[in-house]
Amino acid sequence: MADDATEFWFNTRTKQVEEGRQSHYTDLIGPYPTREAAAAALETAAARNERWDDEDDRWDRGGS
Repeated sequence: MADDATEFWFNTRTKQVEEGRQSHYTDLIGPYPTREAAAAALETAAARNERWDDEDDRWDRGGS
């Protein structure tokens, strides 16, 4: 069983969650505190990108 110090990573090449850093850093997103959070890494990244794009659009229009 994983202890509190365990980190989880999402491997973008294999599309698998890794417990601890097992692969080359260029293939990894993370670290995440839980296996579930790592499994949702692509969705989390997409949501952040969308939010940042919206912020950029507001900035470009001069609004807040």
